[in-house]
Amino acid sequence: MVSTRPVRFTTLSRDPATSARVGRLETPHGALETPAFMPVGTQATVKGLTPDLVRESGTRMLLANTYHLALRPGEETVRALGGLHAFMGWDGPILTDSGGFQVFSMADRSKITDRGVSFRSHLDGRLLELTPERAVAIQEALGPDVAMCLDHCPALPASREDIAAAVDRTIAWAGRCKRAHSRPDQSLFGIVQGGSVADLRGRCAEALVAMDFDGYAVGGVSVGESREEVRKALEVTTHLLPADRPRYLMGVGRPQDILAAVATGIDLFDCVLPTRNGRNATCFTARGPVKLRNAAHARDPGPIEEGCPCLACRRFSRAYLRHLFNAREMLGPILATIHNLTYLHRLTAAIREAIRAGRLVQLHREVLEALGP
Repeated sequence: MVSTRPVRFTTLSRDPATSARVGRLETPHGALETPAFMPVGTQATVKGLTPDLVRESGTRMLLANTYHLALRPGEETVRALGGLHAFMGWDGPILTDSGGFQVFSMADRSKITDRGVSFRSHLDGRLLELTPERAVAIQEALGPDVAMCLDHCPALPASREDIAAAVDRTIAWAGRCKRAHSRPDQSLFGIVQGGSVADLRGRCAEALVAMDFDGYAVGGVSVGESREEVRKALEVTTHLLPADRPRYLMGVGRPQDILAAVATGIDLFDCVLPTRNGRNATCFTARGPVKLRNAAHARDPGPIEEGCPCLACRRFSRAYLRHLFNAREMLGPILATIHNLTYLHRLTAAIREAIRAGRLVQLHREVLEALGP
């Protein structure tokens, strides 16, 4: 039977030694293969890059943020201008965060109740109330391919009681989001919370699966816990999620962490790390990070990384890039961002190929050995 879901997922290949898989994600704005990395375009832009440059880096899907766009320019402005795709000039798939991460990151200026979250705007102090219904309405106005449920992500470490309360609220809010969502050309994903407490993770996952969402995200990781706790949370969660739906790990972008998560069955990732690091003169390479401001690069004629096809590596030297950063020229952050996105897309392409060839474990070992401590 052909699925009527606006976003559809098909498994194409599996790794025999792990739970990793290659998939095809079809959306109203095009298809992509997974595992895949989504750059963060919080305010309807990947900082410093035109949509053409974003696509040339290998990007096929990106993320924008409900909270920030509701404040500025406002979702009704975006709707009036044809929706988020037309507004930002990006014709590929888009996923919007619900604003749930701001529940965590802006805890000092928000108040959480069972009804929703009240924020004091970081721009002008005005009040923004974000309920599950309001989060869905904003995302329907923005028009991404994938909308996310509003969830409660507690800061860690936290007591079991606090994590359990966040899970209860996340489940209740997911049900309200599901009932409020009505846009037929947009999918809605649920978000599993539970910190590093296995039974709470399991309870949240099972409750959300029973609601039959179009896809599922693993939230509440990389918010204060160890990498071992992240690994355990993924192992508990992913096998409980439906095999015919995409699985999205929120906020993870280190190469080592992506490889570890793929092995548990994760399909999608997003993180500000490659763009933020690029703006701060740090570049990913297969041999570890390159800090372009270091004096060692002052007369280095070589590229950031040999063999990289990105614009920065094809055309410019480390010495020139170091000069741009030291001179505070905007071209430096632009080129470093292009390189970092290209690196992560090359990595996920290599991961997909390794899964198809049944050698993901070997690739993981090779990447860790090359990156070093």
